[in-house]
Amino acid sequence: MAARPDSEDIAMDDAPTSHQPEVKDDAMVDDEGLDVDENENGNEYDEEEEEEEVQRIKLLPGSTETAASFEFTNEGHTLGNALRYFIMRNPDVEFCGHAIPHPSEPKMNVRIQTFEGTTAIEALEKGLRDIQELCDVVTDKFVAAATDFDKKKAATA
Repeated sequence: MAARPDSEDIAMDDAPTSHQPEVKDDAMVDDEGLDVDENENGNEYDEEEEEEEVQRIKLLPGSTETAASFEFTNEGHTLGNALRYFIMRNPDVEFCGHAIPHPSEPKMNVRIQTFEGTTAIEALEKGLRDIQELCDVVTDKFVAAATDFDKKKAATA
């Protein structure tokens, strides 16, 4: 393809990285000559498998059995509101609230106070299970509705 006379050639160093060819240097090859991104069968590793599971919930200091504060990493109001709603539905829970300490930090704090007979950790676990069960029901209903829609669409075509 010939370049247009009014266009200028752009060096690849100036092009966005998405338009530059992938370059593999010697640092990306291990001692056995395999690419670091590939396993012994030549298949690429799934990055999620390589990453260690990071602890995303921690119990904050000053907590007791029936009154505890938890810090969630990389969560916000979406989970906080849903979690507070489900935890407050538990009759053994006296109080539950959430807060984002500072908008520039990816952290959410949840405070749970329970009546005697149950712990704050048990209330948190039940709330998380209830949210998961609701998400499973919504997913099942959505998949069923999408399948039904596709069948009706195919029947009319």
